[in-house]
Amino acid sequence: MLRLDSDLVSRQHAVVQAGQRSIMVEDVSTNGTIAGDMLLRRDSVEVAYGTPIVVGDFTIFVYAADQLPAATPGGVTGVSRPTHQNLDGTRQGTRPPPPVPARTNAPALHAGTPNVSPGPPPVIAHVGTSPPAQGIHLASRADDTNRKNDVELRREIHKRLLEHLDLATMDAKKLDDPSMRPKVLNALRRIVAGLSERIPPNIDKDTLIGELADEALGLGPLERFLADPAISEVMVVDPNTIYIEQNGKIVLSHARFTDDERVRAVIERIVTPLGRRIDESSPLVDARLKDGSRVNAVIRPIALRGSCITIRKFAKVPLTLDKLVSYGSMTKRMGIFLTRCVHAKKNVVISGGTGSGKTTLLNVLSAAIPEDERIVTIEDAAELQLKQPHVVSLETRPANLEGRGEYTIRDLVKNALRMRPDRIVVGECRGGEALDMLQAMNTGHDGSLTTTHANSPEEALSRLETLVLMAGVDLPVRAIREQIASSVHVIVQQSRLSDGSRRVTAISEVIGIERETSEIELRPIFQFVRTGTGPGGKVEGEYRATGYLPSFLPLFIVMGLVRKGEAYL
Repeated sequence: MLRLDSDLVSRQHAVVQAGQRSIMVEDVSTNGTIAGDMLLRRDSVEVAYGTPIVVGDFTIFVYAADQLPAATPGGVTGVSRPTHQNLDGTRQGTRPPPPVPARTNAPALHAGTPNVSPGPPPVIAHVGTSPPAQGIHLASRADDTNRKNDVELRREIHKRLLEHLDLATMDAKKLDDPSMRPKVLNALRRIVAGLSERIPPNIDKDTLIGELADEALGLGPLERFLADPAISEVMVVDPNTIYIEQNGKIVLSHARFTDDERVRAVIERIVTPLGRRIDESSPLVDARLKDGSRVNAVIRPIALRGSCITIRKFAKVPLTLDKLVSYGSMTKRMGIFLTRCVHAKKNVVISGGTGSGKTTLLNVLSAAIPEDERIVTIEDAAELQLKQPHVVSLETRPANLEGRGEYTIRDLVKNALRMRPDRIVVGECRGGEALDMLQAMNTGHDGSLTTTHANSPEEALSRLETLVLMAGVDLPVRAIREQIASSVHVIVQQSRLSDGSRRVTAISEVIGIERETSEIELRPIFQFVRTGTGPGGKVEGEYRATGYLPSFLPLFIVMGLVRKGEAYL
């Protein structure tokens, strides 16, 4: 039994059972338990060894004995227990160890682990800055001292590097020059050699030099995450805490920055070439990387723990409908139906929560627009990857230091109407531009597409009403709803489920206004119905056609989109 001294921990909070290749976490508390990125409330889930388990203000890591990374020497108190589990923990605030990533369809958690074992492996659980050698791991003052010494050493190396190469005065273009990296690496090797007595023997010098070169010239520890195709999102909470989304799961990485100053340098390196700024008077900024990945950065005084970066990576190879079907995000019939909607110039709104995959689906559907049409795309940070030849891409711009030169999405939507577009694609409607977008859809720009934040098709309609009111126009609710009902034809609901998977959970047609209630009427065409939860918390369910035939089906037939012998849906 593990006892944790905290008011946030219930008398009986959670039960952890060790299995052959995974652990089962069951919440029995009043406050809930977090396993990985899943919040459990009187529920259970199967997770991999090494997954962080948050109990109150403690974080517990459970490892099979043969999975433990090397322990940090010094300051570790070990206590053995007679049972097959050795459990204890310390309060959060120290840096947890790197989690062991879950692997799907793998015969074992680590190479070399036998496929068959007579019983569950020995288990060790701990909370602290490094994995325990055995038994209980208690965070010690030595951990903090080692961390402080490491930061001071890195700062000293950075200082000498700046003096040696005068990097502080170089502009971004020179730092990006490929010839600079060999110079920096050579300088770092000489500096590290001169400080070799101060470098602990457990630190690999080549790794240290590579990390420092990344901080000096690139994006520091983020470089390796941006190069990994399995990682879709990177979240820097503070210099010592970096989370990543890998294969749909959010996990804490082992990477870190030297200090907040290095994080600020990375942010400046991202935003400066784009003509954007970030400082105490303007402490947040949206930007993008060279590959198109979307970046949001926040610094003090708004970010209380230190500079914060969120990067949503840009897929190097754009996804296709066939790929989404193979991933289980939708069925082939649903994909064909949505493609027909785009060809028939139906106005489509994609609805979903943050990180649900709205922009990805928008990009996929936009790829179905015929190549002989003129397309104008409007985004806060350019993410769409349209391959058609006749595409005009517009991007918003913040105000300059004098407060001038700002161009919002609404400004760009209004301007797009003067550019003779066949289609207008807006990355996201989240303000008064919704009114201009609806008017564009209703005045000869059929086939336009956009996204909005909502958790259901019904909520998406309410959201559009609210956004129209934000335009500052004095319109009665009935008039706004009639505008929406006549402009929007199809709402596609995109969701990120509890297991990290992203699915199209509903496709609905907007059919008009209900006379008695003045509510906008929706008719579901396809739905995802959840039927249960499988091993590891995997969401189980099935896609179903409701049987409703959309009112624009005859248009599909007239346009030849449905051929003789083919299914209507």
